[in-house]
Amino acid sequence: MGDSEDLLNDKKVLFSETKNITAIIDLKGKIKLKKGDNFFWFSYKLKNNAKLQNKLFARVETAETNHGKLKIQKLTNPIGLKIGIALRKHNDDNVDTYRIPSLVKTNNGSLLAAYDVRRNSSRDLQGDIDIGISRSTDNGETWEPMRIALNMKNWGNLPEKFNGVSDASLIVDKNNNNVFVAGLWMHGVINEKGEWIENLNEESIEWNHQWRNKGSQPGFGVKETSQFLISKSTDEGLTWEPPINLTKMCKKEEWWLWAPAPGNGITLNDGTLVLPTQGRDKNGMPFSNITYSKDNGKTWVTSNSAFSNTTESSVVQLENGNIMLNMRYNQNRNNLTENNGRVVCTTANLGETWTEHKTSRNTLNEPVCMASLIKHEYVKDGKSKSVLIFSNPNTKKGRQNITLKFSFDDGNSWPKKYWILLDEGFGNGYSCLASINENQIGILYEGSQANLVFQKISIENILE
Repeated sequence: MGDSEDLLNDKKVLFSETKNITAIIDLKGKIKLKKGDNFFWFSYKLKNNAKLQNKLFARVETAETNHGKLKIQKLTNPIGLKIGIALRKHNDDNVDTYRIPSLVKTNNGSLLAAYDVRRNSSRDLQGDIDIGISRSTDNGETWEPMRIALNMKNWGNLPEKFNGVSDASLIVDKNNNNVFVAGLWMHGVINEKGEWIENLNEESIEWNHQWRNKGSQPGFGVKETSQFLISKSTDEGLTWEPPINLTKMCKKEEWWLWAPAPGNGITLNDGTLVLPTQGRDKNGMPFSNITYSKDNGKTWVTSNSAFSNTTESSVVQLENGNIMLNMRYNQNRNNLTENNGRVVCTTANLGETWTEHKTSRNTLNEPVCMASLIKHEYVKDGKSKSVLIFSNPNTKKGRQNITLKFSFDDGNSWPKKYWILLDEGFGNGYSCLASINENQIGILYEGSQANLVFQKISIENILE
């Protein structure tokens, strides 16, 4: 199909289309062009059985108008477009918006994707928001219908729009077959003065957010602070147990907020489960840290702050056993200098103390947005090896250019020759990575063409 934007009428019109797909396609149409630049868009409709590892290539060989042939600049190294699945789109299942991706592969080989199900609007908490789950048992080629993992419904006799759950973080326990999903629950609304609003009902329009002004406050109760929930699945994400509230177990009473960092957690070499988390300290200042369990998720401990004025983060275990935390940094907002960069810290003692990494605040650009970092393991020449893989909008302003970056030296460098651009358009920019097998990774991201896009990336050439 070929679309042209008719600049005279400022709207897109169909120029030509065909179902006869051959190596060379002749598209003919009639349209009046405006003097100056006119843009033609070429789009494909893929077969349902199109393989995600395939690429699409297209180039213009000739173009002719009633004034003669146009000069075409030949592409010397055309880039193939990677196929993706629009896993969740606006209005799927009558849901307004899907946001905040999380992605893991279970021990038995299922891919689980978690996300916000924002039923009535695209707005953050507070709202009618649940945590949804999509499953794939064929490495992401097809996905089952959505399930709901966390839904507080009409808890406390308040409408669902005042019992939202957001910011999913999945973690697979490598010691057994359990999977956990964490989410942040807001009950009612705490106003800008830090006061819980009474007598809310379906017609009430009050709104506030846990990161805004005093939208979450010191204490443990549901009318004082947002609540940290975690639920377990023992059957590959098919069903989820009623959630456990970890707020009183882990949160410091004086903190304004303690919450999951969306994305995924890890199992350390010694079996410890580690989730990236975040919060607001006794002065309301954001921070990032980790939360861990040494008894397969029965009890949890949250660490000291890794850095101040940071929020959403990703966690990996380095080759020396230390933990690396890669964090969104609020001071990068509108920072277009060479010092724009995500904060990176490491710890050798489960977050009791932290050391800022040499790449911190100077290497991995960001427009202040969630990002993903995983450790991908593979075998080369009979030896076990690993590579760190990072994804985010590769910009200093604007959430576009979703890009993969690779580090072969435990995050000390990210050579540009290995970067892979996935989506250059504008979107919400969040992403989450997971290893699928030795030669493939999966990514779930908020793209320019759908709320949540899933793609598989073959990294054999990079690993070689």
